[in-house]
Amino acid sequence: MLRFPMSASVLAPVLPLPLSSARLRPWRPSDAAALARYANDRKIWQNLRDTFPHPYTAEDAAYFLALVADNHQDLHLAIDVAGEAVGSIGIHFKTDVRRRSAEIGYWLAREQWGQGLATAAVRVLSDYVLAHFDICRLYAVVFASNPASGRVLEKAGYEREACMKRSIVKNGQMLDSFLYALVV
Repeated sequence: MLRFPMSASVLAPVLPLPLSSARLRPWRPSDAAALARYANDRKIWQNLRDTFPHPYTAEDAAYFLALVADNHQDLHLAIDVAGEAVGSIGIHFKTDVRRRSAEIGYWLAREQWGQGLATAAVRVLSDYVLAHFDICRLYAVVFASNPASGRVLEKAGYEREACMKRSIVKNGQMLDSFLYALVV
């Protein structure tokens, strides 16, 4: 198992997905146009944290790509289909008493919904992290208004551990959220 101190680099892998022409790979500067196009979708934004802007502009894409290029603590990967970035998946490694835990997050272009791509990406990246890092718990927080994301996690082997009442404020509304985890 790899165990990195705070200053060490986490190298982003290229991971094939069990779907034709799909893989996870590091983000590239050339992904900016596709990122801005696919991320600029209100239906995606409504299920993500407020740090994900809407509308999502070319400047937002450039900022994100510079941020992930300079981040060596976490994994940030493009979900690639036929050479085009159509979504994002990431692992945020925790520290201190939570140092054996990591949070997974993802989004996918609406055109790719319902094809098993998000489930495949979550499963493959989860397996990779558990095999290569000193992690025993991966978790995700899903807005109650997004049951499809909960199904993605369940199909990837995660279990719902909790309903956190009125824990999210999104677009002026108080929402419940669900905590999912994969524990080994």
